[in-house]
Amino acid sequence: MPIATPEVYAEMFDRAKAGGFAYPAINVTSSQTLHAALRGFAEAESDGIIQVSTGGAEFLSGTTVKDMVTGSVALAEFARAVADKYPVTVGLHTDHCPKDKLDGFVRPLLEISRERVARGLDPLFQSHMWDGSAVPLEENLRIAAELLEKAAEARVILEVEIGVVGGEEDGVVGEINEKLYTTPEDALATAEALGLGERGRYLLAATFGNVHGVYKPGHVKLRPSVLKEIQEAVAAKYGKEKPFDLVFHGGSGSELEEIHEAISYGVVKMNIDTDTQYAFTRPIVDHMFKNYDGVLKVDGDVGNKKAYDPRSYGKSAEAGMAKRVTEACQQLKSAGTKIK
Repeated sequence: MPIATPEVYAEMFDRAKAGGFAYPAINVTSSQTLHAALRGFAEAESDGIIQVSTGGAEFLSGTTVKDMVTGSVALAEFARAVADKYPVTVGLHTDHCPKDKLDGFVRPLLEISRERVARGLDPLFQSHMWDGSAVPLEENLRIAAELLEKAAEARVILEVEIGVVGGEEDGVVGEINEKLYTTPEDALATAEALGLGERGRYLLAATFGNVHGVYKPGHVKLRPSVLKEIQEAVAAKYGKEKPFDLVFHGGSGSELEEIHEAISYGVVKMNIDTDTQYAFTRPIVDHMFKNYDGVLKVDGDVGNKKAYDPRSYGKSAEAGMAKRVTEACQQLKSAGTKIK
């Protein structure tokens, strides 16, 4: 059962919260980066999450096709075929989806899962993210409530975001300002609008200074204590300790103590993309520099087929990214915790 059933996926988050660890959620854009993520999880003996963004899904469909649903379905079906060979359990997730892409991404994927469930199958993806950070909170939560109902019907977990993640991802830019910090009032409004699991399970990407990409020290100030404040505010009203299953976005380049502090407040999932992109690309660059005369037919020469065969540098790229995924599992304390 390498691809988690809805019950096992829920169990994964329960185990993470109770055990004081979080799962790396690795963005992939190809079959090879998927293998790299699976390999990294397996080598760390950690379960984990494979995710695809709107841009990644579009890319996976083909650069001339550019259809997010096609790319997402292709990834999910391919993952089901190959993940069976890895001794870990993984969930499939779609990353940031803004309002203008809901009808071309999350909504049709939820419908596919609803139809699958109606036929007695598991959903195509185990979770989807609605990113309403660019719209007013009231509208954000109204759309979230509508999606949560559909997700629950499809046996899918919804991820919602309140607050704004700074930086840029897939052309969506978040300004670096006070909106990077979710308030207790935001959290209370979320609990009121979405409940605390009784209307469907959801993950909450609350922001505490998070920024996509990697920035020089001092450019951004992470305040994990924000997570503690929102958990306590909602717990005081509803009598439920650490009521939210939290997600850490923009985690690349974060200090280890900040990661561990965030986990202690209820973070069960941390997105990783920038660091693994670099870890995949760096060995390719090394290969090209070291085999310059082999990968190019310089001055009419024939080059070296073994050097420009994509498998030659692809193996190194996969190994480099897998190593970074394993490192993430160690940092998030999920290494060695796989479901037996």
